[in-house]
Amino acid sequence: MKSVLDFKKSDRKITMLTCYDYWSARLLNDSPVDCILVGDSGAMVMHGYPDTVAATSELMALHTRAVKLGAPDRFIIGDMPFLSFRGSLDKSLDCVMQLMRAGAQAVKLEGAAGHLELVQHLTESGVPVMGHLGLTPQSVHAFGGFKVQAKEAKAQQKLLKDAKDLQEAGCFALVLECVPTQIAREVTESLDIPTIGIGAGPHCDGQVLVLQDMLGAQTHFKPKFVRHFANVAEIIKQAIQDFSQDVQSGAFPTPQESYA
Repeated sequence: MKSVLDFKKSDRKITMLTCYDYWSARLLNDSPVDCILVGDSGAMVMHGYPDTVAATSELMALHTRAVKLGAPDRFIIGDMPFLSFRGSLDKSLDCVMQLMRAGAQAVKLEGAAGHLELVQHLTESGVPVMGHLGLTPQSVHAFGGFKVQAKEAKAQQKLLKDAKDLQEAGCFALVLECVPTQIAREVTESLDIPTIGIGAGPHCDGQVLVLQDMLGAQTHFKPKFVRHFANVAEIIKQAIQDFSQDVQSGAFPTPQESYA
């Protein structure tokens, strides 16, 4: 927590990747990545749903526990899923408790309107909270799809106000998703807490991508802000093809790969 805030003061960029399972968390635990987001995007990436609305508190806790086991040395943020923080305080706290007991050291929630009292209550109770503004995927149906947000002046002023309100309520950091570069820069420069961008340009205090997107594992999905740092999909396809061929030809397993 303290180190994340220190990054902003030192101008050191924060690196965050979204992860959902044990094996990939182990890889991230041995990497220089600063923190891991167990995102509700797991409903799409891991379970095939068309949006994040299908994620539940139980599902998020399950993925968080797996990530914590694989990456015990990383700072882990768990997403609060759709409507888990729009009901009663008891319901919201129950979700937070599930995520924290599963291994999250912080939680993230989308939007600001109607959430400020909850953010304040959580932070005063010792729960670090990360905010999320711009394209908030849980509101994708209200937005009419996955679209760039805050393009007009009025929407930009609201984004700036929401960001300051979340900071005032106690958020330790803020994700900015799919907003124009200049407004992301303005928000970043106006806050004392760090911003982490995804489709928000280079001026945020850090960047986050979904691990599978960054690795090029999802060939059917590549929005403008995603860069493929590898071509894992092709590597996996080739490995499966080689395995199949070697089994059919008898080249696998060899005597060295068998027990006497």
